[in-house]
Parts: sequence; structure tokens; C-alpha cells
Amino acid sequence: MDKEGDGSDTALQKQEWARTQDVLKSRLILQDDFGWSLPSMSSDSDQSDPTGGKLKYIGGVDISFLKEGPSTACAALVVLNAQTLEIVHEEFDVVRMQVPYIPGFLAFREAPILLGLLEKMKTNAQHLYPQLLMVDGNGLLHPRGFGLACHLGVLADLPTIGVGKNLHHVDGLNQSEVRRQLEAKENCNKEYILLTGQSGATWGAAMRSCPGSSKPIYISVGHRILLDSAIGVVKYCCKYRVPEPTRQADIRSKVYLQQHLRLQQ
Repeated sequence: MDKEGDGSDTALQKQEWARTQDVLKSRLILQDDFGWSLPSMSSDSDQSDPTGGKLKYIGGVDISFLKEGPSTACAALVVLNAQTLEIVHEEFDVVRMQVPYIPGFLAFREAPILLGLLEKMKTNAQHLYPQLLMVDGNGLLHPRGFGLACHLGVLADLPTIGVGKNLHHVDGLNQSEVRRQLEAKENCNKEYILLTGQSGATWGAAMRSCPGSSKPIYISVGHRILLDSAIGVVKYCCKYRVPEPTRQADIRSKVYLQQHLRLQQ
């Protein structure tokens, strides 16, 4: 197909995906819609549901790509004991990516694979199924206000948090300005700042997640959770710069992919 045809097909695909995003976005729940509280948090949250108790299982998802052939990838879902942050279950899937990456529409490339892992877990280890999902990617902090964490959260019907390592430059947000604000004298003792755009909307938060970290992480709401709660969860899960659920998903997906390739050789 000629380049003109390719461009037309891409434009049509983006229009279709944008319509799908709009439909899913209408289903977003932007409040705390759960009955549990974190082990280290006060019991105030339990009052919303007396049967809720403490959070037991936190999931983390990530996808690692083969450098030599970026269409080959390994998706990982890890589940951590919320009390100890130790891994209690993991699922993997090595795939050949069929959907191209188009900026603003990452979820259409990655979400079906990650949803497949969640479905697999319902069969293999339903009793360990996560009550909360942490995503290596963004939620509301996204050019269309509906990133991978939102997409996954709505379709899996799970409280979901997006944790990005890079900042989407939406609504006037600027990475160097965010870092300057975090390092400013009046903020030097603050662990995070809110990401408020030129419109006045709050898109998420930039957090210094561990002492000595020069690069913040970017937290945004995915689904069924408030930003304040999301910040608390991420802070609780951080031993290093990246919170344990997504850090372990990243590490283990890379290891699994290399092992898979060695077995094929």
C-alpha cells in the first residue's frame, strides 16, 4: 500500500480508537470505590465498608520488549502480598505485537494482552486475584485524559493507578519545570507536588519516591480511586524509585523473555 493509503488508514484507526476511548471514558469512576485500606494506613477507610478490612493483594503489570526485535514482547502480571510486599503469584505471556504503537493510543496495543493475564489468573489463582492494579503507564495524565491505567481499570473493573517514569506534556505541564518545583526551597521537604495544568485541572502528582532520587515518578488516577489514595498506595509500595508492583513486573518480564528465547535456541 502507498504512503498516502497508510496515512489514511492510520487516521481512520485513530478516529475509531478515539471513539472507543470516549465510550470507555464515560464509565470512569474517579472516587474511592473499594472497601479496603492499606495495612499501614489508618482504619478510617474501612468505615466505607465494614466488611472490607485491609488490602491483601496488589497487582503490577508491565510489558518488556526484545531490543533486537521490538515486536516480540513479554507481558507480566505479578501479585504482591500487601502486608509484606513479597510476590505471591506471577503470570507471563510472550507475544508478537500485532497492533502498531500510535501515540495517545498505547492501550490498544497493550491492554488486550494484560487483560488476558488477568483472565488467566482467574483460572489459575482466583484466591490471589489483585484488589488493586498498578500499571507501568499513565491514567488521567494523558493527552486524551484516558491512558493505559484508565483503559485497563474500566475493562477489568479494578481500582487502578498509573505510574509513569516520564511526563506527558499535556495542558502546559513541563518536565523541567516540575523538577524545578520539586527542588524549590519551599518544597524541599515535600515528597510530591500536584500536577496542575494551565487549565487549572489536576492531572496527577510528581513524587520523589525515595531519598536521593533525582527523577520523580508520575502518579495518576486510573479508575475507582482518588488521587490522594493513589499517592498513599504508591508511597507505601516504594522501596526504590519505582513502586514494587511495577518494578517487579518489569524485572521479571525481562528475565522471563530472555529465558524463553534461550529455550527456543
